[in-house]
Amino acid sequence: MIIIVMGVSGSGKTTIGKLLADLLEWEFSDADAFHSPENVEKMRCGIPLSEADRMPWLQDLQTAIKHWLQENKNVVLACSALKDSYRQFLVLDSERIKLVYLKGSYELIQKRLQERSNHYMSEKLLNSQFNTLEEPLNILSMDVAQPPQIIVQNIRTALGI
Repeated sequence: MIIIVMGVSGSGKTTIGKLLADLLEWEFSDADAFHSPENVEKMRCGIPLSEADRMPWLQDLQTAIKHWLQENKNVVLACSALKDSYRQFLVLDSERIKLVYLKGSYELIQKRLQERSNHYMSEKLLNSQFNTLEEPLNILSMDVAQPPQIIVQNIRTALGI
């Protein structure tokens, strides 16, 4: 199974994803690692990515997901997956790939980004993230105001893992 933990920057994708993967003894992967150096530099400078910037990144993610499915790997992937079209592109097998949406208010996430250091996604890009976000319907949604351990337990319970 592959669990894609999605949401805007600062929603806790990496934190929740790592906790979940550790608890399940699964592999963890962060979609940020798939970005080109050019994309990372743009984001570091507060420049939102274009669709053309995102496409090679999405293709690389899809290739990794295909590989994980072929090898029957259990993976938790932290990935923004902000648009429905991106999610459709990545969910190659709805039986074996599950989406978890980390949902939080603009104010809470802005506060988190202000407190974050050593990450290229700054609060400057938060408006862009929320403007790009197409909130998913009919998938597991978690309120990020809850403690991370509670969120992870709720994900496990909801997915039966």
